[in-house]
Amino acid sequence: MEAKSNSYRQCSISVMDNIADPDISFDDKGICNYYYEFKKAYAENVHEDAEGERILQDLAAKIKEEGKGKQYDCIMGLSGGVDSTYVAYTAHRLGLRPLAIHFDNGWNSELAVKNIENIVSKLGFDLSTYVINWEEFKDLQIAYLKASVVDIEAITDHAIFATLYRLAGQNNIKYILSGTNVQTENTLPKTWIHPKSDHVNIQAIHKAYGKVPLKTFPFMDAKVKRYYQQVKGVHSISVLNNLPYNKKEVKSLIQEKLGWRDYGGKHYESIWTRFYQGYILPEKFKIDKRKAHLSDLIFGGQITKAEALEELARPMYDPEQFRQDYDFVLKKLGLTEQQFKAIMDTPPRSHYDFDYEMPIDKRYPLLKPIKKIYRTIFPAK
Repeated sequence: MEAKSNSYRQCSISVMDNIADPDISFDDKGICNYYYEFKKAYAENVHEDAEGERILQDLAAKIKEEGKGKQYDCIMGLSGGVDSTYVAYTAHRLGLRPLAIHFDNGWNSELAVKNIENIVSKLGFDLSTYVINWEEFKDLQIAYLKASVVDIEAITDHAIFATLYRLAGQNNIKYILSGTNVQTENTLPKTWIHPKSDHVNIQAIHKAYGKVPLKTFPFMDAKVKRYYQQVKGVHSISVLNNLPYNKKEVKSLIQEKLGWRDYGGKHYESIWTRFYQGYILPEKFKIDKRKAHLSDLIFGGQITKAEALEELARPMYDPEQFRQDYDFVLKKLGLTEQQFKAIMDTPPRSHYDFDYEMPIDKRYPLLKPIKKIYRTIFPAK
């Protein structure tokens, strides 16, 4: 890869560029690193052919066997978005009995609620809605806004994962069906996000700017990471990596079979996500996440670069929708326009300006040689 340049550069294949991305690099053909990362991840993880179906059928058989005598044999998150809806449709096709969990953080759009109702009704799944304590969550969101860190969505993702693992562990369910996939969401610059499982960073940011004690917020703490994951064996499975996943075709499928309706943007089933990705990220951090999502579709041959550029030329936010969302968000968070403007005018800060979770061998350096000795004496079979 070539050395980085201060002048504007865009990938010759995709729409990734060096705006708000200090880590992007290009080879002598002008192809960015994300293309090669996508191809590597695809080759290692994706099976969109008969092999993928065989993997899914074998997995389904294993889940059914271990789920005998239980009310549910697996668990899954259901947001009403494309990915989770396709996972639900696939689980039904495979004859699985998932408990569908919807995480309500107070920002659901009416359309998301309707989509979820249609999905569980048509598929015959049981739905459990986890409603987070709004005062705690609002205080945490405001703390993140005041901290000026980029990944404000980390707290929602963290709480969703923690809730799924906790409920799975408590119900002796080993499998969480996940909608994460290489085909549509492999590309994302590291500076645009923060590790979702980092409970230490969340606690540190809240300690600096929060006011309401987080008594009920579901953390991915030691119990989740060590007991549920390591002792009870709860683990997440990326179902969609073993399926043909053409975004346009999947949308048509779930519209036809489940009455699903489109939101107009990735993860826009949430009013907050729409506002965050459509306004806060581009205005404050100069980040347009559409570039990453569209580039994955280019890398996978689902769209052309010309089609992606045409999409990027369109406004990120419908003006009327933005006005409605702006007023709604400020009112719901209890912020005045002056307070929100001050937040937007505060320079961005790194998540690593606050305490964060380090890998266990870095926190406890003596563990590394002990683990090495242990593996020498007791090699893995």
